[in-house]
Amino acid sequence: MKKIFFYLIGFLMINSLSSCGYNTMVQKDETVETAWANVQNAYQRRADLIPNLVNTVKGAANFERETLESVINARAKATSVQLNADDLTPENLQRFQAAQNELGGALSRLLVSVERYPELKANQNFLELQAQLEGTENRISVERRKFNEAVQDYNTTVRSFPNNLMAGIFGFERKGHFQADPGAERAPTVQF
Repeated sequence: MKKIFFYLIGFLMINSLSSCGYNTMVQKDETVETAWANVQNAYQRRADLIPNLVNTVKGAANFERETLESVINARAKATSVQLNADDLTPENLQRFQAAQNELGGALSRLLVSVERYPELKANQNFLELQAQLEGTENRISVERRKFNEAVQDYNTTVRSFPNNLMAGIFGFERKGHFQADPGAERAPTVQF
């Protein structure tokens, strides 16, 4: 009789663990990791396009060396900041985002400088690369939004009762979101 009682207790424990939310948290953690990989993929696409853009600009214009070097250095810095999906803390995301923002700023300065070279603006290769960069920036924005949605879903699951009890036991911690840059709420001033 005791054996049947222990088997029954064991069966009930296994069934209660299956509904503890562990599998759901694992699934949502994997979704966050996939979303992060997509963000990194979009940033890598931008980093891969930059050498082509720089070479096209170099070949088509008597261009300022300082501007090109700032783009190259910013690209090197942005690609050197690697962030693993297991380390998605707000601080690490902020460091990653700062490096990417520096690269975006250098690209913006490059594209503004190009305005002084009408023959470059008409160059088909440059126009195609510019369109590719614009599309890539849109992809980055979309992937960052999807990442934030996956993180929100994951964090909600991990922080909700009773999942928060199991999350603490199994080491599921909150993940960080991408945040807007300081001052992003103000529209930029465009002057001609």
